[in-house]
Amino acid sequence: MGSYFKTCSCKRQGGCAHLYAIRFRDGTGRQREETGYPTQDDALSRLAQLYSEKRSTPVQQAEMKRTLGKQRFSAYASTWLPRQRHFAPGTVRTVTQLLDRQILPALESRRINSFSPTVVDDFIMSMEERKVGLATQQNAFDTLKKILRDAHRRGGIADDPFQGVVPPEYIPNRITIPMLEEIHALKEVGSKGLVVIIDLMSGCGHRNGEAFAAHLDGMVADDVYRITEQIEGRTRQRAPLKHRKAGEFREVPMPATVRESLLRYVHDLGTDKNGYLLRTQRSPYWGHSTLDYQWSAARKRAGIKRKLNPYSLRHFFASNCLSRGIPITDVAEWMGHSNINMTYRIYRHLMPASIGRAAKVLEAGL
Repeated sequence: MGSYFKTCSCKRQGGCAHLYAIRFRDGTGRQREETGYPTQDDALSRLAQLYSEKRSTPVQQAEMKRTLGKQRFSAYASTWLPRQRHFAPGTVRTVTQLLDRQILPALESRRINSFSPTVVDDFIMSMEERKVGLATQQNAFDTLKKILRDAHRRGGIADDPFQGVVPPEYIPNRITIPMLEEIHALKEVGSKGLVVIIDLMSGCGHRNGEAFAAHLDGMVADDVYRITEQIEGRTRQRAPLKHRKAGEFREVPMPATVRESLLRYVHDLGTDKNGYLLRTQRSPYWGHSTLDYQWSAARKRAGIKRKLNPYSLRHFFASNCLSRGIPITDVAEWMGHSNINMTYRIYRHLMPASIGRAAKVLEAGL
């Protein structure tokens, strides 16, 4: 069942005030220790509880947990990734690169049941020693966390290996936000397709791939656009939204300017047989290369010298929202961020007056 003991060097341990520890094997077959029991009875009671839990676990389930725990990390990761069916192709590529370049070289041979907060901390320190960029550190940490939390949920790891671990914190450099005059200049010289992209990204907060999938059915109301999918920029294939499973969607506010832009494009150029707006002579959908070429050409014709890229249009959307007092929680949801911390890290400087406004509101109640 296990054993109890004291780690002190007292001659009469039964009478000293030091705490008891216990040693036992968990459901994965790994030997573990716990401490902090004032009396023998407390230690025995805990051992009896653990033994009862172990006995009540079905043999097949216990064996599965032991098998999972004995797996090498590389083997577990190779079976974990195909199970993430909600990942878009771009996300799969990013995760694969992080595994191959950052995680597997350090952890591939470690058994799943041997992961602990100390191991995770050592992994973070190894990235710091190799001078891995903070953004990559955070992405690698998040990927490792997803994999190990999955193993913990399935019983391959007894305790949470991230308990008390301080994650890397990436604080993005100050972003470049286009001025409204620059956006208008790009629309004046850009193709009709590029104008749709610019309006969706700057007016509704679309990502590149989401704008590539512009569709008549997205306009579910005069002032609401429903984003249901994206076009993967490299493969030009339809894919689920980032951070969402197939079939899930998000709805965003649609200004009248954006609605008129979409309807004008449909009036002038129509849609394909499935209702999609944007296509090229060679492909049914736009891709990264199409956007890069048209964006560069429009920048040159508009005489814009600043280093603006298409993604900066999303920054304009966030800036436009936050500067007009729209809550950052709404902005995070509309932009499709996985959590509000991402939105806050990137755009907190766009709310410089929030504390000042709060002070005035509080003063009114005093």
